[in-house]
Amino acid sequence: MAKVLVIGQGAREHAIGRQLLLSEQVEEVYCAPGNPGMLRSGIKTVPIKELNFEKLVDFARKQAVSLTVVGPELPLQQGIVDYFNAAGLTIFGPSQAAAKLESSKQFAKKVMQEAGVPTARYASFQDESSAIQALSKTTYPLVIKADGLAAGKGVAIAKNQSDAVAIIHQLLGEHQFNTTSIVIEEYLEGQEFSLMAFVNDDQIIPMPLSQDHKAAYDGDRGPNTGGMGAYSPLPQFSTELGKRCVDEIVRPVIHALRQRDISFCGVLYAGLIMTKTGPKVIEFNVRFGDPETEVVLPQLQSDFYELILGLLDQQLPQVKWQNNDIYLGVVVSSENYPQSSAAGIRLSSFNSVPADLTINYAGVAQDSKGELVSNGGRILCATTKASNITQARTILYSWLNQQKLVGMRYRNDIGKRGE
Repeated sequence: MAKVLVIGQGAREHAIGRQLLLSEQVEEVYCAPGNPGMLRSGIKTVPIKELNFEKLVDFARKQAVSLTVVGPELPLQQGIVDYFNAAGLTIFGPSQAAAKLESSKQFAKKVMQEAGVPTARYASFQDESSAIQALSKTTYPLVIKADGLAAGKGVAIAKNQSDAVAIIHQLLGEHQFNTTSIVIEEYLEGQEFSLMAFVNDDQIIPMPLSQDHKAAYDGDRGPNTGGMGAYSPLPQFSTELGKRCVDEIVRPVIHALRQRDISFCGVLYAGLIMTKTGPKVIEFNVRFGDPETEVVLPQLQSDFYELILGLLDQQLPQVKWQNNDIYLGVVVSSENYPQSSAAGIRLSSFNSVPADLTINYAGVAQDSKGELVSNGGRILCATTKASNITQARTILYSWLNQQKLVGMRYRNDIGKRGE
């Protein structure tokens, strides 16, 4: 029986751990550093930080871990996969070179140009004055992005010149998100959606399409967050769209990387928008999305552990997805997230939930009595499934609205575009 290590500590990693435990081949799942909410699912937490590669390798060796799966972007950017490979350990995720597809917006744009992949026109800047000067040649709205990792929050839409100047000053003047470079690009109109795929160079296994909700408040208002909820699959799009995105976007990008002598093995996440002329790329991530994973991965009916090992061994595994239900996930956050987070709010409402609900924990800790309390911005993701999105929304919101979630909040319109 196999032991698996998951790197990370959020609801995404909770969902990954749950799915791995469903495998008949998996005996134990560890999560480093994990969170105490995972213990309720039988996942064992390990008090090692996700960037402490030396201790993680040491733990994997001592426990005879047969597979490590990386959740968040920062360890990938810092080269955890290269480190584990050098130690002779099996790990699933892209190399540091391939992870640049997420960690550098400029690099991603260059690769897309080489691949002939449709995306927004753009220009990059390193200093505030030249970026502001360039605004005289632009039309609004436009999109301004920090060129680096920003936990899903480094994107802003400028509706006018004063908006743009203020955003540029935050990013290049005040170095918000520690950025030293920005990308300014055209605003694309259409409905956003996400395609995640398991990849090992030519082998590409697409997952069901999903739609995230980044804005903090109902109606897509407020600042960007790490994600306030998601649903999958997407009833408003044809089943052929996923195949089209693989053929026109994912495969050409993988090929363009290979032309640079960069192999890609792991999860490629394409953040897309359906424009009048077809799907275009907004951004790439090189790992499972959060909260998309919480609604996509439970749809996998075949063995998750076997899928990853088969992919790593260059064998195309048998993969089966459900096709009867819509999965919906709503993130419960601290009241003032993303501007600030709160700790110590008791989560007793979630100690006992209906059988048709699943709770994946993120920003939580244990108090002195062993009770779960909040410990961050995004606290948890509550998910359910039903035969259609309206029914799923009714199930989940009926229960959430009955709870007294003092000091916490959630969006009330997750999945509404799919109705």
